[in-house]
Amino acid sequence: MTNYEIMFIVKATLDDAALNNVVKETQKLITDNKSKVIEFKDMGRKKLAYPINKEVSGFYYLMNVEATHEVIREFDRKLRINENILRHLILKKEGE
Repeated sequence: MTNYEIMFIVKATLDDAALNNVVKETQKLITDNKSKVIEFKDMGRKKLAYPINKEVSGFYYLMNVEATHEVIREFDRKLRINENILRHLILKKEGE
């Protein structure tokens, strides 16, 4: 298992129920595949540096996870097709 740091931005135009649903589904993608979320931070709503798909702000989330490469590859694929995720970034933590 390898440690990864994942940041993703969710559309700010979603209502609270839909926002919570997107966040729970995102965490569930990791935990359903025998991997674990070590830390999860809600960084709040922030203004974007530039508009993304006509959105000017978004909710930022940061996750530290322990997962295999295959789980991360599937996680990346599913986040790319999710319309409610504006952007995401996955970094492999070195030296841990």
